[in-house]
Amino acid sequence: MLLRATERASELGCGAVSPGTGALLQVLAAGLRATAVAEVGTGAGVSGLWLLRGMAADGVLTTIDSEAEHQRAAKVAFAEEQVRAIRTRTITGRARDVLPRLADGAYDMVLVDADPLQAAEHVEQAVRLLRPGGLVLVPHALAGDRVPDPARRDELTTAMRELGRSVRDDERLVAAITPSGDGLLVAAKR
Repeated sequence: MLLRATERASELGCGAVSPGTGALLQVLAAGLRATAVAEVGTGAGVSGLWLLRGMAADGVLTTIDSEAEHQRAAKVAFAEEQVRAIRTRTITGRARDVLPRLADGAYDMVLVDADPLQAAEHVEQAVRLLRPGGLVLVPHALAGDRVPDPARRDELTTAMRELGRSVRDDERLVAAITPSGDGLLVAAKR
């Protein structure tokens, strides 16, 4: 299922988390016994599959994407995995419009894997959505290993570097970046 979903992601040009990052998402979801997870950036469902595999059997994944085609691909992946339809809630729309409508403190995890230039805005909303002890996760946090290189000053690298700093300095969070895949920013809400 994951291989087919990854192939569909490549065909759609929406990318996917690496197997290492996916496995880490699964472990974190299992460790939290997550029952409510929100995902910004559905893609073709690769990260959603990893999350669902780690979540509690009755857990619900709410996944948001502005591209209906991406969500259709994710629904195919979820069906192939035989995920019951009541375990996923897909919302088509821009995250900046959808996230404010989700309930405060109702989520165990929020994965922010959409436009990296808007990631800081999405992370701010994610913190509001999390229960104490919940996790906000941002894949590709090292931006192709450009973030640690001070000579790299392109817009994407700068945005990810600033996001890392702001999360590190946010007193509501305890954060680290793991080197899994292209880097996974993990922050727990105090």
